[in-house]
Amino acid sequence: MSHWLVYAVGFLAQLLFSGRLIFQWLASEKAKKVETPSLFWVLSLLASFLLFVYGWLRDDFAIMLGQTLTYFIYIRNLQLQGQWQKSPLALRTFLLIFPLLIIVYGYNNNVYDMEDFFRNEKIPFWLLVLGIVAQLLFTFRFIYQWMYSEKHKKSSLPAGFWILSLLGALSILSYAVFRQDPVLLVGHSLGTVIYIRNLLILRKQHD
Repeated sequence: MSHWLVYAVGFLAQLLFSGRLIFQWLASEKAKKVETPSLFWVLSLLASFLLFVYGWLRDDFAIMLGQTLTYFIYIRNLQLQGQWQKSPLALRTFLLIFPLLIIVYGYNNNVYDMEDFFRNEKIPFWLLVLGIVAQLLFTFRFIYQWMYSEKHKKSSLPAGFWILSLLGALSILSYAVFRQDPVLLVGHSLGTVIYIRNLLILRKQHD
C-alpha cells in the first residue's frame, strides 16, 4: 500500500481522536465542569479502529498494543452510557471481533510475521521499548478510568485520567520524535494542550 494512503489512515484516526477531545473540551467549558459525552466514546472507538489498522500497516507493535488495550474499554464506556446497545447487532459483533479478524487475516495470508514487529530494522530495540512503555502508560489512563467508572457505575473522566493522559502523551511525543512519525506527533501535540486545560477546569471545579 502507498505510504500516502497509510499516513492518510493514521491522520484520519488522529483527526477523530482530536475531534473527540475538542468536543469534550468545548462541552466541559460550556458546563464549567469536566463532561463525558457519549460522542467522546463513539469517536474514540472509530479512531482506535483506524489507528489499529495504521499500526498494522506500519508493522508498529507499540501502536497496535496500545489500541488493543483501549479498544474494548471504549466499548465498555458506551455500554455504561446505554449507547452500545442501541447499535445494530451486526455492527456490534463486527467491532467486537475486529482485532482478532485482522490478526487471523494477516497470518493466513502471510501478510506479516511477528519478527516484523519485534525486529523491524526501522525501529531499534531501545526505541521499541520506549514506544511500548509510552503506550502502556498512555493506555493505563483508560484502565484507571474504566475501574473508576465501574466503581461509581457511571462513565466519567476523573483527574487521574487527565494526569496519566498528560504523562503518556509526553512519552509518546518523545517516541514520535525518534520514530519520525508525523501522525503521532501531530495528534499528541494537540492532546497535550487539552489535557492541561481539563486539569485546570477540574481544579476550578473543586475550588
